[in-house]
Amino acid sequence: MKRLLYFIAAVALIGGAVGYYLWNKPHENMETAKTDLAIQANVLFDEYNADETAANAKYLDKTIAVTGKVKESSTAEDGTAKVNLDTGSDFGVLCELDPLSKHDRTTFTEGETVTFKGICTGLNFDVQLTRCVEVK
Repeated sequence: MKRLLYFIAAVALIGGAVGYYLWNKPHENMETAKTDLAIQANVLFDEYNADETAANAKYLDKTIAVTGKVKESSTAEDGTAKVNLDTGSDFGVLCELDPLSKHDRTTFTEGETVTFKGICTGLNFDVQLTRCVEVK
């Protein structure tokens, strides 16, 4: 019986240590992160619009660089800057700037061509990219 209690205590201790490590694991630095692929905003949106399942298999949770013209730039109530890239339709590619990175600028001029590197999180009207940084 004592052995069973020691075993349970050891498993709980190891589980707690692993949980603590994962909770405090540092985020990947997006400025130095390797880009899996580069694509134009309109091509990315068209692929998602044509077949979301196939596009998810190709882009979801990958670090991609997206180039396009700024359709709209805004700042959320929490201070997060968001840039919507034009795709020629009502919807676009929404890039949310990384709150953990330092940005040279957080406002962008409509019509300006920019490239953002971020993690693709799928389609929700717009194709969503999070933790974006501007690629120069």
